[in-house]
Amino acid sequence: MTRTRLLLVAFMLSLVISYPTFTQNANMSFFLTSAGPGDGANLGGVTGADQHCQMLAEAAGSGGETWRAYLSTTGGGAMNARDRIGSGPWHNYNGVMIARNVDDLHSDNNNLTKETQLNENGQITNGRGDDPNMHDILTGSQLNGMADSGSDDTTCNNWMSNGEGSALVGHHDRQGGGANPTSWNSAHGSRGCGQSDLQGTGGNGYFYCFASN
Repeated sequence: MTRTRLLLVAFMLSLVISYPTFTQNANMSFFLTSAGPGDGANLGGVTGADQHCQMLAEAAGSGGETWRAYLSTTGGGAMNARDRIGSGPWHNYNGVMIARNVDDLHSDNNNLTKETQLNENGQITNGRGDDPNMHDILTGSQLNGMADSGSDDTTCNNWMSNGEGSALVGHHDRQGGGANPTSWNSAHGSRGCGQSDLQGTGGNGYFYCFASN
């Protein structure tokens, strides 16, 4: 190979090496948290959960939106998760649409799978069959995204308990056990509210975050 050709190859390689990389989260409006606060289902209430969503989004370069946790609460001033998250549409880290609107999100036509429910860094979360399994996602919600109206604790004392109580969880990988094993938002109740309780049934204190547009 001639010296001129060697120089040309070296120049072309330098262009490839120095070519800027682009993140794919510019239009991200939905993610599954990569970490919870670490205190079980004690998220500091929905306010603390919203702040956690905002913090993770800002760290990932998507802090320009107002982020809300997909969580219901019960009792006086009860809130439905579906009413907290805006109108959609919502896209994951890779720009893939997961739902057009609130009704689509809570229908059989949504695009929520283990592969599309990426965290704020574009990563897939462990599901059933992975070690450890972390597919239980905190929601405190029924299938339609509304709070449970019964007398049982379904929100770990409105996301302030890390001990007694229980919370409704969904399966982000759409498989497992419970009354609604394929549901992303209302598969079954947790064993308790502590971090070890959540981990014991296949979770890790993760929850969903939506840009509330």
